Amino acid sequence: MKIGTPLSPGATRVMLLGSGELGKEVIIALQRLGVEVIAVDRYAHAPGHQVAHRAHVIDMADGAALRALIEQERPRLVVPEIEAIATDTLAAIEAEGLAEVIPTARAAQLTMNREGIRRLAAEELGLPTSRYAFAESREELAAAIDAGIGYPCIVKPVMSSSGKGQSTLRGPADLDAGWDHALSGGRVKRARVIVEEMIDFEYEITQLTVRALNAAGVLETHFCAPIGHVQEQGDYVESWQPQPMSATALERARDVAGRITDSLGGRGLFGVELFVRGDQVWFSEVSPRPHDTGMVTMVTQRQNEFELHARAILGLPVSVVLASPGASAVIYGGLDETGIAFEGLEQALADPQVEVRLFGKPESFRRRRMGVALAWADTAEAARTRAKSAARQVRPVGAHSMGK
Repeated sequence: MKIGTPLSPGATRVMLLGSGELGKEVIIALQRLGVEVIAVDRYAHAPGHQVAHRAHVIDMADGAALRALIEQERPRLVVPEIEAIATDTLAAIEAEGLAEVIPTARAAQLTMNREGIRRLAAEELGLPTSRYAFAESREELAAAIDAGIGYPCIVKPVMSSSGKGQSTLRGPADLDAGWDHALSGGRVKRARVIVEEMIDFEYEITQLTVRALNAAGVLETHFCAPIGHVQEQGDYVESWQPQPMSATALERARDVAGRITDSLGGRGLFGVELFVRGDQVWFSEVSPRPHDTGMVTMVTQRQNEFELHARAILGLPVSVVLASPGASAVIYGGLDETGIAFEGLEQALADPQVEVRLFGKPESFRRRRMGVALAWADTAEAARTRAKSAARQVRPVGAHSMGK
């Protein structure tokens, strides 16, 4: 493996499609390894744009625009970081040898569509999942629920991310609102949803799984310590590592994660979401990229999830050693405003076992994730208390307060 010098003819170029807070950390990890990085997003001044060598704003779902940009920049690797991408174009680019898609174009196609990944997991691989069905109308949704899914259940767009469009239906009275919410949160203008049985689980985890080459050039699968997390409306609000679980459940979780990532193939880090009750484990979803709940690894692991992804996609060896228990807690925007500021950092960082990451997103929404508080401690529970306390101390304020 040779890494060229950035901004030279021999540079090793990597293009990220999606440059939010997760992409920003991947860019930083790649640059520390001497990689030239091109950040692409749908809006200007995205977090990753602020640290990349070059930045572009395009509609990544526009296949012609995506191809034109890849032909212009000629990256060695194309790394999707979001779902709303013209994956058919990526497949053609991969087939033509124009660039290598991480982990593979097929993985990008399957995982951007809940239907594709659920059918792969349940129907092809036989992994344990909740009961599910797909619907293209309110009537089909109601029929699927009545036919065996039952209430309560979860409705999601087949194409969305970060919990967008997801809702819980407690009974028939929730059906119309759930259908409308799913359509409003989808990445594409397609009336198709997945409805899932609500599993009575004790907790849910993210099993970060890394497919990487060792020093001898042999592909190996590595598993990080399990990450517990809490979600609200499908979006994570806090996470911690490690999540205690039985030896049997951990073995089953890693078996499921290994089988789904082996099927997707390629190199890189995957976030496999699983439900757990006792020794039982159910597959939920998989992302072929760093996971939002995995931000906790910035204070828990010797190599965080972004460094693992960077190393793996470049063909370098990795280590998943856990350094300390830790936790993360989301800092929300709290305001619908452009160019907000934050107060209370001095109070949050007065604790020497706390770190804060503010993402630098140019526009804030009340429930938009604008930062994260990170903490480490002797136990994950103690770290959770520290992280949540720090997150509460960081307060968003309007742009009008700047300079006061």
